[in-house]
Amino acid sequence: MRRRMITAVLIGMVCSVTVVSSAAVAEDNAAPLSLIVMDPLAAPLSCPCVEGYAQRKYEVLAKHLETQLGRPVKLTFGESLAVALKKADGKCDLVIGKDSVVRADSKAAQVEILRLGHLTDMQGSTNQYGMIVVNRDDPAQKLEDLKGYSIIFGPKEADEKHAAALKLLTDAGVESPQKLTIDEACSDGACKVIDLGPQSKTAAVISSYAQPLLEGCGTIKKGDLRVVGKTAPVPFITAFAAKSLDDSVRNQVSDALLNLATEPEILEAIESLVGFLPAKNADLNVVPTVAKKK
Repeated sequence: MRRRMITAVLIGMVCSVTVVSSAAVAEDNAAPLSLIVMDPLAAPLSCPCVEGYAQRKYEVLAKHLETQLGRPVKLTFGESLAVALKKADGKCDLVIGKDSVVRADSKAAQVEILRLGHLTDMQGSTNQYGMIVVNRDDPAQKLEDLKGYSIIFGPKEADEKHAAALKLLTDAGVESPQKLTIDEACSDGACKVIDLGPQSKTAAVISSYAQPLLEGCGTIKKGDLRVVGKTAPVPFITAFAAKSLDDSVRNQVSDALLNLATEPEILEAIESLVGFLPAKNADLNVVPTVAKKK
């Protein structure tokens, strides 16, 4: 009798734990999914200067994910992950933004992430590149002519304006100074090249996606700048999932993103030819988990 009573108590405890655990999982799955968007071509982060360009409506994608997942999706926009996390109360399940910027920001924020897919543009490309530009009247005609020039780079987290540009110049035999001149925005470097004039021996690295916006918004006039070199292509907009996100949910999100090719209204809204293409995580630097103090 005593053994039966002990067995019954143990079974009751196990069942109780199972019920609580199941309820917790169900509650977690019903909680809003936090989607942070850092895409510079998203409507809230860009300007409506060029018709049909840089006005990506991620609200449409968020609604689609809600339907596919059967749970709310909370959308937050931010030019950096740090800014977006403050708006999102520190919660981050998904991030869509410039590949190298998201990786750098997530490392700084100690958020482990995994790539889900790369977004295609209207031509079907998932890449961007850096462009080294000079004043239209500058005597430089090719990369080799930039020896001795002052070159304005982008920040380290922007691969197309930093690492890729440094490699391009090194391969062309153009030495870069130990202390680089850095401008955060493409518009800053572009305007300096124009304002300093053709005899200043100044060049700047800008992102390929930014050129239409600089001209469309009137920051520069068409023809003010001349391209003397282009970097190798680097990934542009990428969707990431927090490594902490439940595997089944992550797989659902991945399936939803990789099957957008059959959703013409969504493709139009996010200015994409076929939606997202699969991504590999082999080269992704995952941030070590920081042990919590007990």
